[in-house]
Amino acid sequence: MSQAIQAITMHDEDIIALQQAKQILENPGLAAKITNAIGSPIEKALDNLPENWNKRIGDMTQLALGKAINVATSSIDHQSTDKPSNKWHKLAVATTGGVGGTFGLTALAVELPISTTIMLRSIADIARSEGEDITSLETKMACMEVFALGGHSEEDDGTESGYFAVRAALAQTVKHSVDYVITKGLIEDGAPILIQLIIKVANRFSVQVSQKAAAQLLPAIGAAGGAAINLLFIDHFQDMARGHFVVRRLERKYGATLVESTYRGLQPPVGV
Repeated sequence: MSQAIQAITMHDEDIIALQQAKQILENPGLAAKITNAIGSPIEKALDNLPENWNKRIGDMTQLALGKAINVATSSIDHQSTDKPSNKWHKLAVATTGGVGGTFGLTALAVELPISTTIMLRSIADIARSEGEDITSLETKMACMEVFALGGHSEEDDGTESGYFAVRAALAQTVKHSVDYVITKGLIEDGAPILIQLIIKVANRFSVQVSQKAAAQLLPAIGAAGGAAINLLFIDHFQDMARGHFVVRRLERKYGATLVESTYRGLQPPVGV
């Protein structure tokens, strides 16, 4: 009863926005989207990855995130009220994907940092459009969180895949990262607590990078296929960012407790 009473305090348009965000955030992950697009189960392609490739992807992912966090937001006009430039970012990532599709796994170490930086910039642009201050450290950490959404880590016990469960799993590390940087006055690549956040996010993000790499191993994928896979890749994270920052906008308006309890009680809308 108390939850129903609480939900009434939210405006109808905000409840609809929260429903739509839930539909996005609880949808199948990247592997299902790739399988639906190319018609071949991505799990089979994952079995064809070279030995020890998962560790190599994990290392590359951590490096890519570490480099991207310091540069992705620098060229965004934080005072702009324009809609996010999703199409421009998709075009840029499709171009890097074309290179990856042409040269295969050998190009991933070069392509991934570039693609990750473009995607993080797109995520930050979406954050800005939802009223976030992209110059703030908290928003930058929230942008990093997006890469952990829609993916799983090896440590998951089956209860940590939901949106709020993932945020809860990252919450302490995010808080410590913000406190560390406030104390030190800057973000350093070697900041121990920041490295912890990057590792936690990379544990989930690298699973999706593996799915992308496996898809690019499919026969005759070529430049066009590599571009298409990268479009799915950025589309997935743009979706996650949109849902994530809608929730955060509503939390600023109504408080985190009310938004979470309302979110958990909502049924995703049919056909959204």
